[in-house]
Amino acid sequence: MVREVFEISEDIPLLGCIAFGLIDRGTNVIQVRPITTCPLSCIFCSTDAGPASKSRFTEYIVPVDYLLKAFKKIVAFKGCRGIEAHIDTVGDPITYPRIVDLVSGLSQIEGVEVISMQTHGSTLTEKLIDELSDAGLTRINISLDALDVKLARLLSGTDWYDPLRIVELMRHTVLNTKIDLLIAPVWVPGVNDSEMVKIIKLAIDLGAGKKFPPLGIQKYLAHKRGRRVKGVKPMGWGEFYSRLRKWEVEFGVKLVLRPEDFGIHKRLSVPIPYRRNEVIRVEVVGPGWLKGELLAVDLNRMRSITLVNAKGVPVGTKLKARIISSKDNIFVAEPIL
Repeated sequence: MVREVFEISEDIPLLGCIAFGLIDRGTNVIQVRPITTCPLSCIFCSTDAGPASKSRFTEYIVPVDYLLKAFKKIVAFKGCRGIEAHIDTVGDPITYPRIVDLVSGLSQIEGVEVISMQTHGSTLTEKLIDELSDAGLTRINISLDALDVKLARLLSGTDWYDPLRIVELMRHTVLNTKIDLLIAPVWVPGVNDSEMVKIIKLAIDLGAGKKFPPLGIQKYLAHKRGRRVKGVKPMGWGEFYSRLRKWEVEFGVKLVLRPEDFGIHKRLSVPIPYRRNEVIRVEVVGPGWLKGELLAVDLNRMRSITLVNAKGVPVGTKLKARIISSKDNIFVAEPIL
């Protein structure tokens, strides 16, 4: 399905919407979300990304200069020291046309000490990796979920995906760039169990994780609006960590991760201007990310707001809305019609 790509203009705040902009969760890490698109349709995707999405209505893109300007203000608020910019998105950051410019701009902001990026790497090239290294990328977290080609394509929901090519790119990253490599598979129980040990051995063989842990095995979670793998029940956290600890002993590699392993610590949060159940006036400024949603802003232009149950309300409409969620400065509201 072809979806509209909506560009976020500078009169739309970059705090407030989970799909784009910047997210501050009260630590020294600021999440950077420049784009929502993804070339893969992973069968476990928590954000239902990619060509096979059934819930997405719109894709968003943010101009790089606007992102950098807004990011700089949050860094200043947090103290211009020890900041990590984590480019993670609800799609894949390497689909952002100006990803190198974004990394370069972030690296020049006072106080930014780490720039990390999460990707499946499906469209990465050696040239792009080299450019990202020169631009200042500190760490790349590559999600490789299986080495077996057939299984990797099943998991990615994409018949052209090539995990062996991803391994080549990982090797290039370790041997030829300043970027630290972290391999981050999603463990889907009963589907890619046997691949986890292979991936652990691969990380050791490649020499991943010179500054940070080499692996970040992720537990499959069944998200409300994400894709669920048919017939698969998510593993309990106790079992998950028990298995990781056994592998830690067997392979002598760190697998149970903590925030301090990445230098993550609590830091002053950007104030949350509106609370749950508060009624405010908003203006509809664009299409929603998911079906049945609209993109709105408060009339003070402080935050972006996702309006749910708002189908059919025209852009430009001003109305009252009740905040139903405001955690981490991410706002969801219902119109009061």
